Amino acid sequence: MTLQKLRDEIDSLDVKILALLNTRAKTIISIGKLKAKTKRSVYAPDREADVYRKLAENNKGPLSNDSVKAIYREIMSGALNLEKPLSIAYFGPEFTFTHLASMKKFGASVNYKGCETIKDVFVEVGRGRADYGVVPIENSIEGAVNHTLDMFMDSDVLICSEIYLEISHNLLSRTNDAGKIRKVYSHPQVFGQCRIWLETNMPRAKLIEASSTAHAAAIASKEHGAACIATSPAAEKYNLNVLYTSIEDSSRNVTRFLVIGDTEAKPTGRDKTSVIISLKDKVGALHDMLVPFKDNKINLTKIESRPSKARAWEYCFYVDMEGHYRDARIKKALDRIRTEAAFFKVLGSYPAGDSV
Repeated sequence: MTLQKLRDEIDSLDVKILALLNTRAKTIISIGKLKAKTKRSVYAPDREADVYRKLAENNKGPLSNDSVKAIYREIMSGALNLEKPLSIAYFGPEFTFTHLASMKKFGASVNYKGCETIKDVFVEVGRGRADYGVVPIENSIEGAVNHTLDMFMDSDVLICSEIYLEISHNLLSRTNDAGKIRKVYSHPQVFGQCRIWLETNMPRAKLIEASSTAHAAAIASKEHGAACIATSPAAEKYNLNVLYTSIEDSSRNVTRFLVIGDTEAKPTGRDKTSVIISLKDKVGALHDMLVPFKDNKINLTKIESRPSKARAWEYCFYVDMEGHYRDARIKKALDRIRTEAAFFKVLGSYPAGDSV
């Protein structure tokens, strides 16, 4: 078969695919009208997880599951926009990692709103000015993002979903000569993730904190002898040269993000539940909190303590576990803990993300 005939076949397939996509879109519009009548949320995390699962089960190749998922992320992004234009608030300006994580989850067809602080994301969602928000919760190297944890104490938003994003840092600058760099701008957590590389390769450079990697790129684009650690898209936006890539100290640098909103996800069979627990001041209180999890064979994936801010030396525990709060064993354990806790709050049950 000639090249031209193969291209003609591709063109014919594209027409068929386009027709099927538009047929799918018409069905989506009908679904949107039904949801509007019952005031159901447009975004359904459990349904999203189910679609990806079925695609992976039915994919015979040669496209990889990751490629198929990327294609359908944009298909579903367009579908969400047909049902109802969504607004997604995220921490930081464009081309920060939180922005990239938001794009990974919701695609290019929704509206994005950058926020200066994590608190602002919670406020935008809580007051209904954004449908959902995306905030960082923990990094595999630097640990928990405490400001996000603290915001859950007083906010009524729910955790709807989670996103894992592999983090790769780059040194960017106006100059092509690394020897001329005297200042490096970036977010403080990023400096922590690139500490060894900076000490080895930039020992004379002054490290200056910025509110975000994108802000660091904006500053570096205007100064001679300055560089920043930021994302590749930031290099394109601010016309910076990429001097070094992948300068993070660990090759397994992953950040976990949370999607917050008012959507309650249904069980999928592969879920997580997050709760806040404040314990009564008594001997063995922490042990007593953990026993119900052990008795019900519940795997805890995260325990983080934070000051409660109500009284000195009083702490809250943020706990993530495998399973949905509607599962009988999860419900049994949480009911038992609730009766003994000074404060107890379910932050949400949501489909477990695909770790990278």
